[in-house]
Amino acid sequence: MQVTRQSSGDVVARSLSLLGGLVLFGVSVALMIAAGLGLPSWDALHQGISRSTGLSFGWVVNLVGALVLIAWIPLRVRPGIGTLCNILVVGVAADTTLGLLPESGRLAVRIPFLLVGIGLNAVATGLYIGAGLGPGPRDGLMTGLARHGISIRAARTMIEICVLLTGWLLGGTVGIGTLLYAATIGPLAQQAIRRFTIRPATSTTASTT
Repeated sequence: MQVTRQSSGDVVARSLSLLGGLVLFGVSVALMIAAGLGLPSWDALHQGISRSTGLSFGWVVNLVGALVLIAWIPLRVRPGIGTLCNILVVGVAADTTLGLLPESGRLAVRIPFLLVGIGLNAVATGLYIGAGLGPGPRDGLMTGLARHGISIRAARTMIEICVLLTGWLLGGTVGIGTLLYAATIGPLAQQAIRRFTIRPATSTTASTT
């Protein structure tokens, strides 16, 4: 009988892809916040909660991720190491980047921030999903609902609308950037996932029974 095991190089590559993707995700969100032209639905919610509570944006990202993870329990979705890292890393990366970015009211700066933020967000998505170490809490909520008879399209649409509306009511930034992100992130992330998905590099050992 042959036993297939992941090589140590495969584990390292997946870990680096995961952590790099999560850090870049936080950086990309910070750039979109600095642009001030509109945020993706979940980040509009995070910003709205942050403004309402006085907590930093990053702390809200992490806390909301943890709460969403609790919602996985009745859906019987199991987190991976990537899921837990998502909760810990993205918010810290976002807060750190926000502390380093200059403030600017000029569109000549804000528009590039938005465009680079969207592009980096797609690359980050490709890296952390391509690592294959577990979905983010928000992605897992969508796929968990899909396993219980709700189509992925319906689940995503329902979640995104509810989250965006709540974020807007709480004071999150909704604008042209929100629409641009919604229109472009799907195709961009799809290409990034294809590019950065790590294929298993396995080794086999023979054993007898």
